[in-house]
Amino acid sequence: MYGDQEKRILNVLGISDIVLFKGNEITIKIRREAGHNLEQRLVEDQMMALGISVKEAKESQSYEIKDFYKSGVLMEVKNIRYENDFYVLNIKALEKVRVERFYEEAGELMAEYDISPDVNDLEGAPLAELLKHIKGLVKDISIYFKGSEPFLQYIEEINDIELLAGVLLQYMNLTMEEKYQIFETHSHSEKGLKLIDALMKQKELFAFQKEMADKFSTEANKNYRKAFLREQLRAIQEELNEDAPSSNKKDYREMIENSTMPEEVQKIALDEVAKLDGLSPQSAERNVVINYLDLLVNLPWGKFKAPEIDIESARELLESQHYGLKEVKDRIIQHLAVLKLKKEKQGSILLLVGPPGTGKTSLGKSIAEALGRPYVRMSLGGVRDEAEVRGHRRTYVAALPGRIIQGMKKAKQTNPIFVLDEIDKLQVANSGDPASALLEVLDPEQNSTFQDHYLEVPYDLSDVFFIATANSLRGIPGPLLDRMEVIEVSSYTNNEKFHIAKNHLIPEVLEDHGLTRHELEITDEALKQVIDVYTREAGVRNLKRQIASLARAASEKIVLHAVELPYRVQSAELETLLGHPIARHDVIGKENVPGVVTGLAWTPVGGEILFIEGSFMPGGGQLILTGKLGDVMKESARISLSLVKSRLAVQTAGFEFGKRDLHIHVPSGAVPKDGPSAGVALFTAISSLVLGRKVPSDFAMTGEVTLRGSVMPVGGIKEKIIAAHRAGVKRVIIPKENEKDLTDVPKEVVEALTFYPVENIEAVVKLIFDIDLPDANFVEQQLWQSAEGGMHMPS
Repeated sequence: MYGDQEKRILNVLGISDIVLFKGNEITIKIRREAGHNLEQRLVEDQMMALGISVKEAKESQSYEIKDFYKSGVLMEVKNIRYENDFYVLNIKALEKVRVERFYEEAGELMAEYDISPDVNDLEGAPLAELLKHIKGLVKDISIYFKGSEPFLQYIEEINDIELLAGVLLQYMNLTMEEKYQIFETHSHSEKGLKLIDALMKQKELFAFQKEMADKFSTEANKNYRKAFLREQLRAIQEELNEDAPSSNKKDYREMIENSTMPEEVQKIALDEVAKLDGLSPQSAERNVVINYLDLLVNLPWGKFKAPEIDIESARELLESQHYGLKEVKDRIIQHLAVLKLKKEKQGSILLLVGPPGTGKTSLGKSIAEALGRPYVRMSLGGVRDEAEVRGHRRTYVAALPGRIIQGMKKAKQTNPIFVLDEIDKLQVANSGDPASALLEVLDPEQNSTFQDHYLEVPYDLSDVFFIATANSLRGIPGPLLDRMEVIEVSSYTNNEKFHIAKNHLIPEVLEDHGLTRHELEITDEALKQVIDVYTREAGVRNLKRQIASLARAASEKIVLHAVELPYRVQSAELETLLGHPIARHDVIGKENVPGVVTGLAWTPVGGEILFIEGSFMPGGGQLILTGKLGDVMKESARISLSLVKSRLAVQTAGFEFGKRDLHIHVPSGAVPKDGPSAGVALFTAISSLVLGRKVPSDFAMTGEVTLRGSVMPVGGIKEKIIAAHRAGVKRVIIPKENEKDLTDVPKEVVEALTFYPVENIEAVVKLIFDIDLPDANFVEQQLWQSAEGGMHMPS
């Protein structure tokens, strides 16, 4: 027994960078500290000590208890000497030990320990096979190192798993944690398997490194040969007094001095020119510097005087290129008027939000044309790398500036119209958050000193007119949205689509297909039918495709001289030319049964009517919801049922809710449905079912309800009202607060419908069922009286 005979206590020596195994014989160094006599302590303990590996090496070797692993080795110190403030110890590891506890005594680290030998579960053939496999892997790895024969011979003579592991781990590129996991294993078989796994990983790593080195060497030789031949060609051409094709060097110094770049940027650029002059033609860094200088001298710097803004001309241009969108065009004209007045600040940031195909990107082009500025577009759909916005650092191979700087280089002016398309489609990935990188670009307080990682000098974006587009605000982070002025671009009505097709889409399609109006005509009736039954969208993109299909079909007939000119497309021919109708819109029925109500819904491709069906059946008071409803609609259904039970208590006094299940279904079950706008319709459907009264089929409704019975405002009123009109609805219930939104609905639609703004469910019940509900406070008081045996709740 070593150390203290009763407790097994010995001094602890910290072992860094290696893990000692039983049988290892090595030399270690311990820093000599003032007042600590290591030699005397070792003599007192019969030259025995504990060698415990530290988790992370420290240059000072001043370790705390938390820095040590819990297992180590009992080691014998063969000899000790002093060199340059270090004790040099030749030691031999005798046994594996487990530390029971660490503690300090007189400034020295001590530990109680127990001998914890590995389980020897390998003998005979299994041991021989394991050793053979390990030594074979060592031999395979040795081919990557010259002069490894003596080491292989030494390894061949070791037949102890612990000693073999201890020798090999000293030379393997593993972390301390990985080495310690192999050491901590308590059986020879498991230790051998972990050692094999580590050796196989090392073998694969060395093979990969050699392959990469060979490829690099081959490429380097090719590049050196090319550079050498170019240098020879240059020398021959100089000898013949001929100019080499590449001898017309750019005079970067002159280009920089003649540019309008700021003084601090000029200084950096001239430093790069000086660096270029000092590089040899064979230098790999030469092209990096040249590319950087090319970017600096080709970027627009300074201020560009924009043409005077003509508001009347701008309005005429927008009107001629875009039908409808009155509110959007008014907002843009107002914005241009502000720019005209506030000349010292030309930069602006707009966000056009609306469904696909509604002309958001083309509005950007029209604004550029109206202002007489360059137009640059950057698509952000699917961008997940921050470097797309900020660029790569020049230390990376094939580094490029970000797309913002590339766009400015393309614009050749510092005040272009810069369209950031699909800003709501940005994605977060391991390579960074591009939305956060855009914060600096779109913040007027910061973008005057925009920092691109490749450019590495401040660039002024404050004169740029940024226009972002998005289909929805949901995908845009709040801080980014806060930096932009939002302009809503709503979906088109069928009448607007008709005029857009007639005035814009048909002429474009005819030109694209080499046709004229004297060769192909589409009647108004046919065009309206295409809009009604062959497209279902908020914009006009699919409408243009259908018109193009008609043009292709007509082109074939015209080329084959199968029709007389002009060929007129009639409604009766559409099914032959375009196939069966592909868009279906629901229409109201002639008469509803109790429990059926027509609701109104908003979709990305416009409004739709939504039938809500209810049915009671024997059961235990359960509420069943089907139709792929979202959480919000499910909560609206529960609130509506509670409202019916509480507010229609007098009318439903004999109705046994506890003995019946209520099933609510919204047809088209494959389509997900959600949103805070179905509460009024759900409440009316349940009320109709409980009262046994029908809801008139020409009624449609939208709005959300609260548990207090209030009707809350909702969005998408314009699209919903248009859908109601298309479906044959005559009367529409809307929240009182949405009455102001009727001004956005086309005049011809508003005039064809009757609207009933409501503030609470009492108004809904009175309107639909002609029932006067008592005041909510009165109903609550009656319920309390019933529950408390006639007692009144205190007011």
